[in-house]
Amino acid sequence: MEPYDFQAVEEKWQKRWEVSRVFECESTSDKPKYYVLEMFPYPSGRIHIGHVRVYSIGDVLARFKRMHGFSVLHPMGWDAFGMPAENAAIQHDTHPAKWTYENIETMKGQLMRMGYSLDWRREVTTCDPGYYKWEQLFFIKMWEQGLVYRRKAPVNWCEKCHTVLANEQVIDGQCWRCDSMVEHKELSQWFLRITAYAEELLSDLDASLAQGWPERVVAMQRNWIGKSIGAEIDFGIENSDERIRVFTTRPDTLFGATFMSLAAEHPLVEQLVAGSEREAEVKAFCKKVRDMDRIARTADDMEKEGVFTGAYCVNPMNGRRMPIWVGNFVLMEYGTGAVMAVPAHDQRDFEFARKYDLPIEVVITPEGETLDSAAMDTAYSDPGVLVNSGEFDGISNEVAKGKIIDALQQRGMGEKAVNYRLRDWNISRQRYWGAPIPVVYCEECGYQPEKPENLPVKLPLDVKTKDDGRSPLPEDEDFIKAECPTCGGAARRETDTMDTFVESSWYFLRYADAQNDAEPFDRGIVSRWLPVDQYIGGIEHAILHLLYSRFFVKVLRDLGYLDFDEPFANLLTQGMVLKEGAKMSKSKGNVVSPDDMTAKYGADTVRLFCLFAAPPERDLDWSDQGIEGAYRFVNRLWRLVLDGQESLVTMGPCTSTAADCEAACDAADIAKELRQKEHATVKKVGDDLTDKFQFNTAIAAVMELVNLMYTSRDALQQTEGGRRVFSSAVASTVVILSPIVPHICEELWERMGHDTLLAEANWPAYDPDALVLDTVTVVVQVNGKLRGRIDVPADATKEAIEEQALAERNVQKHLEDKTVRKVVVIPGKLVNVVAT
Repeated sequence: MEPYDFQAVEEKWQKRWEVSRVFECESTSDKPKYYVLEMFPYPSGRIHIGHVRVYSIGDVLARFKRMHGFSVLHPMGWDAFGMPAENAAIQHDTHPAKWTYENIETMKGQLMRMGYSLDWRREVTTCDPGYYKWEQLFFIKMWEQGLVYRRKAPVNWCEKCHTVLANEQVIDGQCWRCDSMVEHKELSQWFLRITAYAEELLSDLDASLAQGWPERVVAMQRNWIGKSIGAEIDFGIENSDERIRVFTTRPDTLFGATFMSLAAEHPLVEQLVAGSEREAEVKAFCKKVRDMDRIARTADDMEKEGVFTGAYCVNPMNGRRMPIWVGNFVLMEYGTGAVMAVPAHDQRDFEFARKYDLPIEVVITPEGETLDSAAMDTAYSDPGVLVNSGEFDGISNEVAKGKIIDALQQRGMGEKAVNYRLRDWNISRQRYWGAPIPVVYCEECGYQPEKPENLPVKLPLDVKTKDDGRSPLPEDEDFIKAECPTCGGAARRETDTMDTFVESSWYFLRYADAQNDAEPFDRGIVSRWLPVDQYIGGIEHAILHLLYSRFFVKVLRDLGYLDFDEPFANLLTQGMVLKEGAKMSKSKGNVVSPDDMTAKYGADTVRLFCLFAAPPERDLDWSDQGIEGAYRFVNRLWRLVLDGQESLVTMGPCTSTAADCEAACDAADIAKELRQKEHATVKKVGDDLTDKFQFNTAIAAVMELVNLMYTSRDALQQTEGGRRVFSSAVASTVVILSPIVPHICEELWERMGHDTLLAEANWPAYDPDALVLDTVTVVVQVNGKLRGRIDVPADATKEAIEEQALAERNVQKHLEDKTVRKVVVIPGKLVNVVAT
């Protein structure tokens, strides 16, 4: 028999698909739309097995939806800017642009080798001026709406990488890229006012996304936005006109506030200690704290430390004189950078007060009980009634919250407030390889946005990157020199570039109209395709990328570009690919190369293994035995068709009839069983792929069908009716497997006598009547132990099943000398005889 030459078969069909342009979709189609999208890759140079897994998942869905009559948009592009490309280019003594485009060429060839059904006409590359021109325009439009501003801010600074790092990019105080210790600086930065959309970003999680997104991701976004309802309260500073404003969710504990904790970055700290004997000590402590990892500063297990400023503030409700401390656990970016410390009712404050011998005042107790602060081992944080709280004594703490806020408002010392953990988006990066921020600085007019007609502000490509990572832009006079858009005078161009999350926050919109040179995209075309019906990517992007993308869509909607609220209707977060239980990495030496695997086994086998080895949302542990098993199955499918090709009838899936089964004569029962299995498998695979994405169970069902075809083939080849039943089952197998292993299925389909592409085929329609079994196998137990199996008519009564079960020889043997007490019958499944 002709062996399966996967290299020749896969190359043949990839060329056939390309020539036929079968995967190109038109916005004018009258078919219903389906937009399936995987998160686009960073062009690192090679795709890895993680890429193969996520893009195989998306490809199955794209092919499956086409077979169900949808016009499917399935695009691909490149997240091409960013520090990794720049660092790699420096390391290899080349230019980031050259490095990036060479990598794109390599990776595109690898993706095409996998046979993915991508519409390459819509390819976008984010470092192309034709792409980032439009995000520069969005920046200017946001500026006009007051959504862009510049201010000094404390930042994480990596001296080796010469750039700002997000909090998430600092791990144990070190840079995630180079492991250098991170410093904390104050730099003037550009911000997008994402907090203006905090409430909508939060409310739409429940209103629009709760049904289509994983609960875990929704919870992560909700926590990141971090809405808190409480009060803002002013504490006057002793011997000063200044006030310290705090936000608290527990105004009911205000009478128990005994000291104030400020962040090391709080602007009042230097003022409070200026010229005092504590100035040097406080400044040294603040420097130490500012150099700490911000995430570590809020960790529960971090040792709480502080320093007394020597100053006092006054509690607005009871006039208590409260010492002002600086605490290492208070962050400037959360709340107001100041915390009213209530040690009796907050564990962190309790530990701090015990450590520094500060007062602890109980103001909430369980009803009918008394708490002694001196005897407390931990803070009391449960509900109760107020004590030591003046006019509010005896009121439940929940009721007291509102009453105390009202009292503060009457005194002009506070008000009800909503606070968010979310902070505005710092988009300034001090590196070269990024989209230029379209702003100039004029001595007369200050910072001004570039005129839209002058876009794009192109990143100069004729510069040499610096070995130490510093951006060459501040020294490039040709780039820096500019004309003020307002007065026409001399100006200097901004040399910071944009955070690469900006590019990935709208690429999915550009795919819909990728060749448009006149505008970012046509609103009508985008409305045709968006929102994305199914988005697929890693859980590591659950917060920032998804949150920023949601923000961009809402802003562009308000700017008139869009008419929808959310970018991604449904989200699938696939698990990682592991090797021997550990994440693949070059440093661990456990990386599996997709190129090596496709060269040895073929693209279809690699796809099959990645889809079969684990459900998509779980981690997949790479197994050499597993991919060998997938390869054996692909070859088994090949032999199933070619071994008996001369006896196959050219026919479609699910097209044999009950009459064909009867015409199989002596093999009629075998034919009925195979026909029933064929239709049941078509139904199951369709159900598993429609919403559940259970590719592994779908593949397992097809494997069972293939096994049955092997055992029934010889008997069914003896008659025309049998051959028709067998041929229909083979056709169904090839068609429903084609989204998963498309190359071999296209080849087998052609060899079975068909002259159409499976890529353009319809999904088979199973016959509900064919699913009905004439007989079913029922397990028989005696006292819970398996003692036999019986075949009974599918419509048999409980009484008939019980009678046949009790008559079964092995069952009778195990009932000797016993009395039957009870018989439990579950029709179609089980009989359990209880006997003593």
